[in-house]
Amino acid sequence: MTTEKSDMAPEFRQLLSATPRGARLARYLAGAQLAAWGVPPGCALMEDVELVVGELAANAVLHGRVPGRDFEVRLGFDGLRVRVEVSDARGDAPPPEIPPEPDPCWAEHGRGLALVAAVAREWGVRPRGTGAPGKTVWARL
Repeated sequence: MTTEKSDMAPEFRQLLSATPRGARLARYLAGAQLAAWGVPPGCALMEDVELVVGELAANAVLHGRVPGRDFEVRLGFDGLRVRVEVSDARGDAPPPEIPPEPDPCWAEHGRGLALVAAVAREWGVRPRGTGAPGKTVWARL
């Protein structure tokens, strides 16, 4: 994991409620936006972006939720690479640099960041910026 300042202007941005429904919607909207940009449905890039958005959005809802505050999803696409950014309102609980190993047999949770690390070229966390509270977890695919 590395820490980086955003250098790709967002081309898609959406605020969503910090609920399980909002996390599911984030994944759906990411796929719809990639399709609008011409990324073929079912290709590896589409599937990986949907996975990363789904995991980061679920983490924003589970670990970054502040009552009354939304989370934000931003996507950027330069024709080759996709940048995913998920921001939440809670900056006091950054994700670990190395995702913990979940119990392979019984754990229902704990695999999200390990999945992100496995499919993303790089990922990291930074303060949300622009005076907004919280953090942004980003990934490049």
